[in-house]
Amino acid sequence: QVQLVESGGGLVQPGGSLRLSCVASGFAFSAYAYTWARQAPGKGLEWVASISRSNGNTYYANSVRGRFTISRDNEKNTVYLQMTGLKSEDTAVYTCAARQGLTASTDDLRHFDHYWGRGTQVTVSS
Repeated sequence: QVQLVESGGGLVQPGGSLRLSCVASGFAFSAYAYTWARQAPGKGLEWVASISRSNGNTYYANSVRGRFTISRDNEKNTVYLQMTGLKSEDTAVYTCAARQGLTASTDDLRHFDHYWGRGTQVTVSS
């Protein structure tokens, strides 16, 4: 059974940090690229960051580049999203997704089939 389970969300003050984790099971972890996406209240799904399956190259949306870092640990079947310098506009449900090809845009999220987690809530507020 394919599963992606996110954790690490919560309430944080502006300027703070959080690290999200996504544990995968039920498929060959190392054969997949991984993506973090988010959906803010009343808004559509937005691509945030991706990491490739082979060489670990990373890709970021302009809105998070320089503040967020995506990484993977093939031994632990886990993908991470380290978030720093959080802003109120980062408030959203963050979801992990996997597919064998690389997703590098919101259009890719819509166009290609992915395995999806259920998401974790991140709220940035004072």
